[in-house]
Amino acid sequence: MTSTGAAHERPGESISDRNPRVVSALKLVRPAERRKAGRFLAEGPNAVAAALARGAVIELFATSKAIEKHEAIMGNAGCPVWIVSERIAKGLSETVTPQGLVAVCEAPAARLDHTLAKVPPEGFVAVLVDVNEPGNAGTIIRVADAAGAAAVIIAGESVDPLNGKVIRAAAGSSFHLPVVRAAIAGDVVEELLRARFRVLATSARGELSIFDVGEVLSGTRVAWLFGNEAHGLPAAIADRATHAVSIPIRGGAESLNLATAATLCLYESARSLHGSARAQAG
Repeated sequence: MTSTGAAHERPGESISDRNPRVVSALKLVRPAERRKAGRFLAEGPNAVAAALARGAVIELFATSKAIEKHEAIMGNAGCPVWIVSERIAKGLSETVTPQGLVAVCEAPAARLDHTLAKVPPEGFVAVLVDVNEPGNAGTIIRVADAAGAAAVIIAGESVDPLNGKVIRAAAGSSFHLPVVRAAIAGDVVEELLRARFRVLATSARGELSIFDVGEVLSGTRVAWLFGNEAHGLPAAIADRATHAVSIPIRGGAESLNLATAATLCLYESARSLHGSARAQAG
């Protein structure tokens, strides 16, 4: 049964591309509409399952194939589920390979000051400044989650953290830790310094090697700054940091991918944090 209007529809029914629910959801592929509505789309089983567990899902669109394939997710949805065509699912997707499972989610309302206040005494956060590639942003969110970071801050001219490609690359991690959007990167750094974070700028010419940051990381809260894929951190931002940290290149590689560099830095913080915890326990 196909419904073209909202008057008599019931969850579990098939709905057409003219249905107001579909029309509203399709608008969310545009950043301006996401900001206006306070909603965004999460696609794929990992993101949808994490969003459902967080209680962030308003409604769910799924193709018949996706419903069969992801029976466990659908059985625990706890929200309205609408059956849509493959064509509609593709329109709701911002990725090359749609998975036929898209959730409309409530956008988080995390504030920078509140988020920083909740970071543990020796916790750490990742700050992305002017990062353009959705895949890099999503991967760093995923790595930050895995390493035990307290939050990710997306600053400056960076990609929208609610972009569908970012959400998919994060593989559910966008719902596991606070991801805060901040317009002015310089204000973020000042807020971090006021909150007594040790701010570390990643730089090819850093005065400290990542192999020698143990003392810098211990006994305080830390914020790692990661810059644009092509140009790195703006000088005005890097100059405000407490230290500049480099990752030595031992072989013939010209440089490291941004997400790879971020992984090394965040796990160095994780190693320091958990090493300190073990020492205290001993």
